[in-house]
Amino acid sequence: MSSTRSFRRSPPAAALALAALSVRALAAEPVPPPSTGTATVLEIDGAIGPATARYVVSGLDKAREHGSRLVILTLDTPGGLDSAMRQIIQAILASPVPVIGYVSPAGARAASAGTYILYACHVAAMAPATNLGAATPVPIGGDAPASAPPATPKPPGVPGASPAAPEKEAPAESGSALERKAVNDAVAYIRSLAELRGRNAEWAESAVRGAASLSANAALREHVIDLLAADTAELLAHLDGREVRTAHGTVQLATRTLALEHEKPDWRTRLLAVITHPTVAYGLMLIGIWGLLLEGYNPGAVLPGVVGSICLLVALFAFQILSVNYAGLALVVLGIGMMVAEFFFPTYGSLGVGGLIAFVVGSLILFDSDVPGMGVGRPLIAAFATAGGLTVAGIIYLAGRSLRRPVVTGTRGMIGASAEVIADFDGQGRVRYGGELWQARSDTPLRAGQLARIVRVEGLTLHVEPR
Repeated sequence: MSSTRSFRRSPPAAALALAALSVRALAAEPVPPPSTGTATVLEIDGAIGPATARYVVSGLDKAREHGSRLVILTLDTPGGLDSAMRQIIQAILASPVPVIGYVSPAGARAASAGTYILYACHVAAMAPATNLGAATPVPIGGDAPASAPPATPKPPGVPGASPAAPEKEAPAESGSALERKAVNDAVAYIRSLAELRGRNAEWAESAVRGAASLSANAALREHVIDLLAADTAELLAHLDGREVRTAHGTVQLATRTLALEHEKPDWRTRLLAVITHPTVAYGLMLIGIWGLLLEGYNPGAVLPGVVGSICLLVALFAFQILSVNYAGLALVVLGIGMMVAEFFFPTYGSLGVGGLIAFVVGSLILFDSDVPGMGVGRPLIAAFATAGGLTVAGIIYLAGRSLRRPVVTGTRGMIGASAEVIADFDGQGRVRYGGELWQARSDTPLRAGQLARIVRVEGLTLHVEPR
């Protein structure tokens, strides 16, 4: 009997035992610490232009306003415009929030302007199988400056040059004075960034003068970057406890428990990125010019004028932001005007061919194609040039065919035509031509009803002969 009572009371005891075991198991499992802040992630993917600068600057402002502990700026760029790059660097240098430049993912690069931005960041990091370098400036509308022999990099383990280091004689440079000025300005700029962050200034100079490049592992050995990280989680682990100096003082990073917050471009930035793409701006300009020309030659059509005005204004806005060669812009407008003039003042190809040449040359130099991502697509130029060339060729063909066609109006059109003799005459008489009676002269006697050929017209008298 007692055993039965003990059996009946055992289920509550078993439940308590199971609950105790569950509590112990939960206590044994590691519980992740709660998040102690956020890290804002910004992405530069592609050529650096005005829209990129606006996105990064506004992203840094939002990170400061929202109290982010850190900004991770991922880089995968071939370079871009100098003006946009400098806006980004100024925002990074003035940021109270530490900015971590991270060349990622594997296979990415931080070339040209991307190298400057990486040097400006408080901490520079790269993922394996990435590279940086080739930071030689390219002047708008011209060739790349002639590079001088690269400076000899410091041996591994030696940090960037200190301000007190003795200056060595600069290598002789070739090229024009303007090219040397651009290179020297870029060298001074990237060296100042390297000295500010304590990184290898000698290699930075070689990246500008000799377009030198480095892989991720070599960059770490040369003290060009601060660390390697395969992904963002590893990056945050490496950053934990590191001290960085910002515009508002020294900050010790606590990154292990940060939550990542990806900041995407807003619609204004995305629209600006589309408008300020050189190929899009070029296409808008051509649509605008052709629309206004069609409206001018067909007053009252309205639609070409409206579309053309809007497109041209948007294109001019983009040109104001982009680096434009205005000689190229003038050649494009002049070339289109000359090709249109060929329709109304046929010059058998003189205006048309000249306009086509001016259009192609202006299109090629309108933007600098040597700046990555900042050139007009050659297929688009070729398409418009081919269309213009076919139009000019058609005009020349029609004009030449009209020259070979016999004249059918006026006195010249009467030569060789037939006239009917009204009555017999020898010397002077009357003939019917075009339903009208004309005075006629002939050296050969003609009979009534006979057809005569007109050989000459003098006033109201036709000179005829037997046909």
